[in-house]
Amino acid sequence: MIIEQIYTGCLAQGAYYIESNGEVAIIDPLREVQDYLDRAAKKNAKIKYIFETHFHADFVSGHVTLAEKTGGKIVFGPNAKTKFDSHIAKDGEVFKLGNITITVLHTPGHTMESTTYLLKDENGKDHAIFTGDTLFLGDVGRPDLAQKSDVTQDDLAAILFDSLRNKIMTLADDVVVYPAHGAGSACGKNLSKETIGTLGEQKATNYALRPDMTKEEFVKEVTDGLLPPPAYFPLNVMLNKEGYQSIDDVIETGTRALSVKDFELIANETDALILDVRHQSKFIKGFIPQSIFIGLGGTFAPWVGALVKDIKQPILLVVPVGKAEETITRLSRVGFDNVLGYLEGGFDAWKASGKDIDTLTSVSADVLEQKINEEALVFDVRKPGEYAAEHIENVSSTPLDFLNDHISEFPTNKDFYVHCAGGYRSVIASSILKARGFNKVIDVAGGYAAIRETGIKRTAVTSCSSSK
Repeated sequence: MIIEQIYTGCLAQGAYYIESNGEVAIIDPLREVQDYLDRAAKKNAKIKYIFETHFHADFVSGHVTLAEKTGGKIVFGPNAKTKFDSHIAKDGEVFKLGNITITVLHTPGHTMESTTYLLKDENGKDHAIFTGDTLFLGDVGRPDLAQKSDVTQDDLAAILFDSLRNKIMTLADDVVVYPAHGAGSACGKNLSKETIGTLGEQKATNYALRPDMTKEEFVKEVTDGLLPPPAYFPLNVMLNKEGYQSIDDVIETGTRALSVKDFELIANETDALILDVRHQSKFIKGFIPQSIFIGLGGTFAPWVGALVKDIKQPILLVVPVGKAEETITRLSRVGFDNVLGYLEGGFDAWKASGKDIDTLTSVSADVLEQKINEEALVFDVRKPGEYAAEHIENVSSTPLDFLNDHISEFPTNKDFYVHCAGGYRSVIASSILKARGFNKVIDVAGGYAAIRETGIKRTAVTSCSSSK
């Protein structure tokens, strides 16, 4: 028996390759499926099943493509409805894979079709559970993504309470837990940086699995402090239910190299978003006017999903040399398939053509310290948890995730300063603001990490929090 976790850090997502006696199951695959095909081919094994723990909201799964390429059967748990060929399993249904079995444990609550898969080894012993977004290490799945008019997030949380206690916590402590996500995912609040653990550890440390916890306490704690989900979540759910374009076609269209002339022409004709994915230090020094920055070096795809409201938005790319296909692949993971091409020669080609360029003003934290004494206006675009832990005195929270909700707070007639934790998100925010006509925006290089090294007055530390 082989179990391999295939973890994608920028999505904080874990897919799983399981093999026994020449038969393979893939759980929660990413949209680009070549890695799974290569692993099976290398071991002369056949992909028999593609198990989905639920309809994912934070990424587009590779289930449809993988089934087309392998003939493997797509399996969802009870209550799922798809527009493509799939097997909707019953609670307790058993699937044989080589010398092992995988049993369906219907565990609704995160969503109503959410399912945990219990793997039993060659001797019939419970070995591992693949919990999707039902149970994470340190947390459980948020219960607000599958609300309907007659089902509230409190209703879903109560259902999740029962699922955990009736289906998962009854298993032995030595059962291995393989979740769908780790720290950094928006699918939970307090996920661990660890990506593999045991059920016994979770019973001892996970706040949501306290043995003396009442259902009312669970509902209150699980729903407390939930931020609104990113706008692209329901759009990804739709793609995962209904199917999607082949990623091969998406990459073929998107990797069209465009001359400066054609790039500009298409931008004007299609109202395409010009997305610059270079490092923030490069972007600050020069960029195409009206373009926005979201760099490949950070949690790229989730930020695109959070900040670009329509997954059908036409996109033109400015990328480092050799990074076009990677960029398009990562965009497709969250459903952004409408890439029209990339600028051949990158920003250097645009600059060499004599076209207008723009720059972003960026200052050190030492300069900010001087300006604060002159009552400079500062905006903190970190996440609410980071802000709550510690922030500059008398500076309010304007998280990047919800920048659109704070647009009216930014001035058009005076300088203002934007900072995050380390300098990545502040450049994203500054680029968006500048594209919208806020020409007085100034980025703070190094973010809060640099601010801590100055004498700028800050609130007392109340907890620890970090984010890219």
